[in-house]
Amino acid sequence: MKIYPAIDLHLGNAVRLYKGDYNQVTTYGSPKEIAEQFKKEGATFLHLVDLDGAKDGKFENLEAVKAILSTGIDAELGGGIRTIEHIKVLLDLGLKRVILGSSALNLDFVKEAIDKFGSDKIVVGIDCMNLIVKTHGWLNDTKLYAIDFANSLKKIGVKTIIFTDISKDGTLEGINQEQTKKMIDETGLNIVASGGAKSINDVKACKEIGCEGIILGKSLYAGEINLKEALSYED
Repeated sequence: MKIYPAIDLHLGNAVRLYKGDYNQVTTYGSPKEIAEQFKKEGATFLHLVDLDGAKDGKFENLEAVKAILSTGIDAELGGGIRTIEHIKVLLDLGLKRVILGSSALNLDFVKEAIDKFGSDKIVVGIDCMNLIVKTHGWLNDTKLYAIDFANSLKKIGVKTIIFTDISKDGTLEGINQEQTKKMIDETGLNIVASGGAKSINDVKACKEIGCEGIILGKSLYAGEINLKEALSYED
């Protein structure tokens, strides 16, 4: 299992949203300094989210991404990635993989991306409320059942899904173990758990249910989870 410390980017700053609400923002400062601290504590791979891109589909935080990568740590990025050209720019910057969110509803686009860049470079983020997929910065409800969607992605070559229960995200209420395990069991895909981790018990639980990894955000910033301790559960 892999531990992915998260840095959410908004207007060039590292922030956290509460349940995806852009009106409930906590700012933590310099993304580069946070990346350096995570690296110092032993992290090797960061999960980055361009919140402005997710909402508006624009390149708003490119300089912050470059600054993070300048620290020498590996990273993935999601948020507003909707064209092949956008993917190429990000991978050329040195990102190890990109995360398709709203754009992944277009299965032809996902397949084109996998064919061009490889399945190890293309990850799909499935953000849900009660296993119903939400898109465009969690603002739109698709009526699409997450497990059906994941299995459709599997058929075209997707191997890894980042599964976020947005009712938990930023709440420190604990990950949704039941839904995450359901995704693992009913898709057979590599599932990275995201949203709501509150203690080291969430890390333990993710390992026990077979997650490929877990993304830790607010729990690290709030001091609820010690990163070094969490990293001890990596395979």
